[in-house]
Amino acid sequence: MNRISWLAVPDDTDAHEGVQKLWAKAEANLGFVPNVFRAQALNGEQFLAWWNAFNTLVNRDGHLTHTERELLAVVVSSVNRCVYCAVSHGAALREYSGDPAWADTVAVNWRHATLTGRQAALCAFAEKLTRTPADMTEHDLTPLRAAGLNDHDILEATQVIGMFNMTNRVSSALGFMPNAGYHQRAR
Repeated sequence: MNRISWLAVPDDTDAHEGVQKLWAKAEANLGFVPNVFRAQALNGEQFLAWWNAFNTLVNRDGHLTHTERELLAVVVSSVNRCVYCAVSHGAALREYSGDPAWADTVAVNWRHATLTGRQAALCAFAEKLTRTPADMTEHDLTPLRAAGLNDHDILEATQVIGMFNMTNRVSSALGFMPNAGYHQRAR
């Protein structure tokens, strides 16, 4: 079976009108509709609320670069062993970095990748916040500041990490499967 979720997935005629518009835009831009869009469309209003927050944090210009945000996405998704997000955001990291081998190394074990001091600080912060959020202290911000991140950067990094921890849990809990197209992107 080629299921993309363990729950029902609406088709083009059953989906919320706003969701259908988003699907059409994704199809035009990517050449396919991401399965996460289809799988979460069962509750259209909630999906659109999630998408608005996700899109603002991950896809729009912000304080971090697109590569840094995708780096955080891949590290969090790798730690959480979220198949959908590790594959889909691994593809985005390959695209933004222009270095498929580097991106694949990050996805398996970021400590084996050649990273700048800033990237390493972001990865370590993402891993700790993902694994042991209750253990976070103000001292965890020191390596980020030492690597040149300001308070705006740190807040955005924390929000992106939080978004991916939530999204990973939804994707993993409901068996979301990545589109086949992600596996070949930017290779």
